[in-house]
Amino acid sequence: MNPSGGLAKRIIPCLDVKDGRTVKGVNFVNLQDAGDPVELAWNYSNQGADELVFLDITATVERRKTIVELVKAVARQINIPFTIGGGINEILDADALLNAGADKISINSAAVRNPQLINQMAKAFGVQFVVVAIDTRLINKKNIVHLNGGRIPTALETIDWIKEAEDRGAGEILLTSMDHDGTKAGFDNQLLELVNKVVGIPVIASGGAGTAQHFVDVFTKTNIDAALAASVFHYGEILIPDLKEILYNKNIEVRL
Repeated sequence: MNPSGGLAKRIIPCLDVKDGRTVKGVNFVNLQDAGDPVELAWNYSNQGADELVFLDITATVERRKTIVELVKAVARQINIPFTIGGGINEILDADALLNAGADKISINSAAVRNPQLINQMAKAFGVQFVVVAIDTRLINKKNIVHLNGGRIPTALETIDWIKEAEDRGAGEILLTSMDHDGTKAGFDNQLLELVNKVVGIPVIASGGAGTAQHFVDVFTKTNIDAALAASVFHYGEILIPDLKEILYNKNIEVRL
């Protein structure tokens, strides 16, 4: 059921995983438990989510083994594509996760510190497997790339970094507005519209979803490819079947 014949817009729940549990905070702090990631993944898959994103925010020595096990468990439970990110610093990390069943890998701070990593991963696995995640915040009216969960500003302007990531072989951009994240006040449509005009690869909007109308707005105002949210889905404030029905009724193409 597609009203317009173009590519369907994707709805993507995001699960921040810490020590094997899903957590959620506001502006990346005050983390609260939001459930078992494998159960949530299964639930979202059944609800009609188009894809899932898992971000591992655990910074422990044991994390790689743990996250590989999580990926295997998720891959057994769901039949939709999922991306895994967090702490992927080299080809070996990505290789282990893709072999465990992840469909795509997401790199963020590591790519900024070593941009060549994007080229290496695109070459090793193919462009379609490489998502470059970017945390952006407005500083003196400029959108600036931030590292470490949005805590450390860089000298990079967000638009410049997005273009470079695409040139180096990113297959997709996951753009989180730190100013909007967790606020439930809507996506950063101004920035997203700008970004969508300068890149030829899909862009996923992240940060700020609070109502179904925010999804309607981001798709109609910016024409981006996908919208991601966390707590509104985890706590049942927005149900994916309801959201897709609303989008469909607004002539926004979705997979029902």
